[in-house]
Amino acid sequence: MNDETAEQPTGDGGSVVESGRVSMWERVGDSERSVVALTAIVVAIFPWLFVRAPVISDLLQGYQSLASLILIWGIFALGFNLLLGYTGLLSFGHAAFWGGAAYAAGIFSASVSGSPILMVLFGTLFAVLLAWILGFVSLRRGGIYFSILTLAFGQMAYYLALSPLQGLTNGENGFTDVTVGNLFGFLDAFAAFESIPLNTPVPLLGDWLYIFVGAITVLCVAAVVRILHSPYGLVFKAIRENEQRASFVGLNVWRYKLMAFILSGAFAGVAGSLFVVHGSYVPVESLYWTTSGEIVIMTVLGGVGSMVGPMVGAGVYLYVENVVSANSAIQPYWHLILGLVFVAVIALFPEGIWGIVGRLRDMISTPSPDTEQEGDN
Repeated sequence: MNDETAEQPTGDGGSVVESGRVSMWERVGDSERSVVALTAIVVAIFPWLFVRAPVISDLLQGYQSLASLILIWGIFALGFNLLLGYTGLLSFGHAAFWGGAAYAAGIFSASVSGSPILMVLFGTLFAVLLAWILGFVSLRRGGIYFSILTLAFGQMAYYLALSPLQGLTNGENGFTDVTVGNLFGFLDAFAAFESIPLNTPVPLLGDWLYIFVGAITVLCVAAVVRILHSPYGLVFKAIRENEQRASFVGLNVWRYKLMAFILSGAFAGVAGSLFVVHGSYVPVESLYWTTSGEIVIMTVLGGVGSMVGPMVGAGVYLYVENVVSANSAIQPYWHLILGLVFVAVIALFPEGIWGIVGRLRDMISTPSPDTEQEGDN
């Protein structure tokens, strides 16, 4: 569909204006390269706007570490949305992949290598294997039973780390022996922020850690866009819309669900590994059910089934948690404030924050009836 169809005459002599009108946003959204390029631009200017831009940063009161953390949780939400938003499967156990990858990356750094890239690869591989095992069992049941099974597996992972495996995980104290080494084996990027030359792009981006996290974020977005535009993505959407009909046309629904589960776990693994690189610490709470609940809230708040929405939801959630709650007058009530925001958005706009943006975009791009009448005349 393109703009040329807007001028095709109808049978009654009119013009198919609305059916043929494709907005610029829709064309950009359909182009993989455009989505990736826009993501790279947003990632590049985000820390400057959030931390250093005149006036704006003063209002937002953001800081560099939070900018990196928002991207990390954004990757987590992006992967979770691949399962919930495009396949319709609600998992309450994704903390197992996030926390499992975090522990795997942390233990790997202490035992084998502190290379951030190898840590992310190892943590992601661990999450993929774990997702394959848990998905193979959990997807034998659907609906609420699937959700409860994933919750049970997540809690089992938590208690394994808390007690039976405390010799490896350090129990309730969390894993503190994380050793993040040089980037690419020679660049002491994460330990020498002050020594970074000012003639690099760093003054805009903030620090090397953000560049590392931002680059992986762009790669993750590119991967998700490729998946959604592939036959796999179309099947995921078909399963979400009508699983029975997808089965009737010969699709192996269970196999596609398992693949969606594994892919979602892989993105959770990337995010969990980056979380360890970011904080050099693995709290045992990273495996607790509240982590699974947080990612559900972030995804729903931002907008289920959209590319950008879950990442926006992650940003809003973390902003309230880390910046708004820092106000001494608000701090005791920040959970209440977040709950009110969540209820207000979901009650009034079930499609989430990104849905609100979409409505505003449609209002701006859709001409009024008077304008259309004038055009017809």
